[in-house]
Amino acid sequence: MLSIENDFTFKKKDTVVVGCSAGPDSMALVDMLLRIREKYSLNLIVAHVNHNLREQSIQEEEYLKNYCEKNKIMFECMMITEYGDDNFHNEARKIRYDFFEKVVYKYHANYLMTAHHGDDLVETVLMRITRGSNLNGYSGLKKVVEKEHYKIVRPLLSYTKQELEDYDKKHHVMYYIDESNAKDKYTRNRYRKYVLPFLKEEEPNIHLKYLKFSMVLNDANQFIENERDKALKKVIYNNVLRIDMFKALDPFIQKEVLYYMMNDFYQDDLILINDKHIELLLNLIYSNRANAFVNLPNEVIAIKTYQELELKKITTEITTYEVELSKYVLLPNHHVIEQLEEVSGTGNDTCRLLSSEVSLPLTVRTRRLGDRMAIKGNGTKKIKDIFIDKKVKLSERDLWPVVVDAKGVVVWLPGLKKSKYDKKKTEKYDIILRYS
Repeated sequence: MLSIENDFTFKKKDTVVVGCSAGPDSMALVDMLLRIREKYSLNLIVAHVNHNLREQSIQEEEYLKNYCEKNKIMFECMMITEYGDDNFHNEARKIRYDFFEKVVYKYHANYLMTAHHGDDLVETVLMRITRGSNLNGYSGLKKVVEKEHYKIVRPLLSYTKQELEDYDKKHHVMYYIDESNAKDKYTRNRYRKYVLPFLKEEEPNIHLKYLKFSMVLNDANQFIENERDKALKKVIYNNVLRIDMFKALDPFIQKEVLYYMMNDFYQDDLILINDKHIELLLNLIYSNRANAFVNLPNEVIAIKTYQELELKKITTEITTYEVELSKYVLLPNHHVIEQLEEVSGTGNDTCRLLSSEVSLPLTVRTRRLGDRMAIKGNGTKKIKDIFIDKKVKLSERDLWPVVVDAKGVVVWLPGLKKSKYDKKKTEKYDIILRYS
């Protein structure tokens, strides 16, 4: 007999959030939990995401709401009102899990349970083998995922979809079918319709074989992760990879380190990344270019700056600005330029000018193509070349302030270089600027 107690041990008064779609798998999971609720004094919360793509979605939400009210279960729901340009399944999955986590924290839950079953595991493993991954990815779906304050638990991995549907029929559990699950345009659906039936003909309990395969890979992966963690302490500082030390690592551990870095952006969804992305990063690291970048899925960018590599989420932050200098200007790079009456410093973070030698007013702006600055005794130099000489990261160059006069003449590159217009403390000047 199917029972959630066969695969998971509960404690008294556990609080469980169940991700529920109203489909046969998740409704079976909710019913199983209801049957043991009194035994363990469980606090149950059903969390539902209305994907807002089918007319039936409203019916599913209403059904779940009434079902929870009837069975005295807390019900939390959200509707997705807008999708971006990303892959639909990946985007929807992220929205779901972000919502589920909010519900977990709201109720201080111990567990988030999802109704992934043995067929899901087989499909996931096959898809990741086809795309390429590491051991963590090839292992497919983990039964338990440790989060910071709770655990994601998939207690139905020992059962097939057919077994769960049979359970629903036996216990008169009503559910809804998402017709999009039959469409061939989705990769997982093709594995489900054409590959899985063949495997089940060869071995009816193929899901249990894959479950064992997954567990063996997870054990091996745990050993590898221990070795990887030792390497991480040497090569990553403040989320930045130190390339010189990275190159000294074993090639296998190098790849594990890169998967670890990407995991911050893709978490449990390693289907998004594969061997090709690792090769892109390795080619970037070993290239002779001092400054370069590559794009990764879901608007993540890997930036190489000399002997450092950093992964960042692409944002729509300000990349250009132009502001007339006043007594105090707060810049988009979180620095300040202020005009002072006196200052003791003489470094590149201070600038002394004589107003009769420049055209007022002064302006601070971002760099422009072809910008050059007159250097004392050395003609002119491109702003781009100064950035290279000073090893300014690519990610910082677009927001770096450039001070120009009313004619567009560059008179100062704050924090990096002074122009021929800068005055010594012993010379005549009437404008003092400081960058901090």
